[in-house]
Amino acid sequence: MRLILALALTHIRGRGRQTLVAVIGVALGVGFSIAMAALMQGGEDDFVARLVDTMPHVDITDEYRNARRQPAQDAFAVVHIAGLRPKDDRRGILNPTEAVAMLRAWVPGRLALSLKTQGVVRYSGRDVGIGIIGIEPRGEMKVSSLAKDFRQGSFTSLIAGGNNIIVGDRLAQRLGAELGATVTVVSSTGQSRAFKIVGLFHTGTTARDEGEGYVLLKNAQILSERPNAINEIRLKLDDPAAAPQVARRAEAQLGYKAMAWQEANESLLQALVIRNVIMYTVVGAILLVAGFGIFNIISTITHEKARDIAILKSLGFTETDMRRLFLLEGMALGAGGSLIGWAFGFLLCLALSLVRFELSGASVAQEITRLPLAWSIWHYLIAAGFALVSAGVAGYLPARQAARLNPVDIIRGAT
Repeated sequence: MRLILALALTHIRGRGRQTLVAVIGVALGVGFSIAMAALMQGGEDDFVARLVDTMPHVDITDEYRNARRQPAQDAFAVVHIAGLRPKDDRRGILNPTEAVAMLRAWVPGRLALSLKTQGVVRYSGRDVGIGIIGIEPRGEMKVSSLAKDFRQGSFTSLIAGGNNIIVGDRLAQRLGAELGATVTVVSSTGQSRAFKIVGLFHTGTTARDEGEGYVLLKNAQILSERPNAINEIRLKLDDPAAAPQVARRAEAQLGYKAMAWQEANESLLQALVIRNVIMYTVVGAILLVAGFGIFNIISTITHEKARDIAILKSLGFTETDMRRLFLLEGMALGAGGSLIGWAFGFLLCLALSLVRFELSGASVAQEITRLPLAWSIWHYLIAAGFALVSAGVAGYLPARQAARLNPVDIIRGAT
């Protein structure tokens, strides 16, 4: 085996220029594959982390996954019921205290209660639609990432009580209001109350920054004329991956619709899977092209070394030895290209990690950020694996041809 390896390296060194071109081709393919995988995986990890961080892991609302059976269906042969609703719709989670107690007994994480309603906020002659969210500040801080997004003030400003409100900074700009201003909030039921702005937040999501306001839970209940009511329970789990199991158990226990973050973003997660398939297909195609260079050089060596092959077979080398010889040459080119590609890929990722770019908005200061990169040994191993498989196939085809050569015909000059 050592002799075969020495012969393989001698053949490779004998065609230095072609060998260098083939190795560089593999190295470029491996390097760019590593950089592409790092960028794609980094973007995916960053996106999923933002999803997990900014939204509840399980969201329980006062809706039902399937419509409840109506009394008319028991009394009559009803085929379909549509548009059925109470005259005075005051939906909410029934027995919220009992529901919360049941969840606290087994949920591996934290939870927060809220009441969401719609209304209009007025200030200085301007009216803007707003989603009014009634919360318990201490509980909200345990499950919401909003506490990290405050430009001015914080959730603690609500703890003192009173008619205080926290709004998005873009909503305040639309109103022309600043911290400390007093605005009037009118709910969908017609209730009106003055609130003092005690906090401004900026999440980067326009819908939230322009359309949400947080008040104490009791104030939201007064505005919506629903005393002691809640319509949402949000869970933040110790293990976000356990969200589907927790959601199923909570829905079975309470009867209300419980949605895990994976279900809420199912289409986005499927798009990420498709993107990964496309990425690895492109990586394979890049390295397959590099394999043609290896195939070319091994085929050339096989043709030029025909007499050497005849002599080796005359000395007792078998067809298996010949296949092994030229296969080793292909694998050696692939391995050399992979090693150089690893270094090139690392340097390329390092350079990309230093790139900074600016995002500017019409109403916010410029934000400087970096490209999300994932540093993983698997990217290097997968790229090298693709390269070695490509090199192995490229080396095997001419190796099989070399093994079939008849030494007598070669020596006589028949081929």
